[in-house]
Amino acid sequence: MRRLLPHPLLTVSLAILWLLLVNQLSAGHVVLGALLGWLIPFATSPFWPEQIRIRHPLALMHYLGIFVIDIVRGSFLVAWLILRGPARLRPAFVQVPLVLRTDLAISLLANTISLTPGTVSAHLAADKRTLIVHTIDTGDAEALVAEIKQRYEAPLKKIFEEED
Repeated sequence: MRRLLPHPLLTVSLAILWLLLVNQLSAGHVVLGALLGWLIPFATSPFWPEQIRIRHPLALMHYLGIFVIDIVRGSFLVAWLILRGPARLRPAFVQVPLVLRTDLAISLLANTISLTPGTVSAHLAADKRTLIVHTIDTGDAEALVAEIKQRYEAPLKKIFEEED
């Protein structure tokens, strides 16, 4: 079954994403979404270095909720910072030590940071133990590191790395 449907969760996610993008619920779009949802993971499965296993699906839903809230909150914060003027900004590069070990989890952490307004992942150390993050405004670098580790890294470790 794995050979014909290598990533079932991705298949369903892509089909739903297709339906959301076209904004129509017709038989043709459902079939096309299902076909794309199957074809894309099937065609790209040789390029996936490891099998993805979501160990805690509810934690993933909670993580996505936090992520959406942080995007909205960050958007308003960055807008406020811009309206206040650039003279008051305190940009900084911050080193975030990582406990994540899998490439997928590290990649999702780096992408989460970059997609959250006000921060961007700038560099991953060769040993994958430190992520350099640029922030547009921070008064306390240690608090930012603690927030990234608590809000993003710890849930990703639970979702993708911890054994049951």
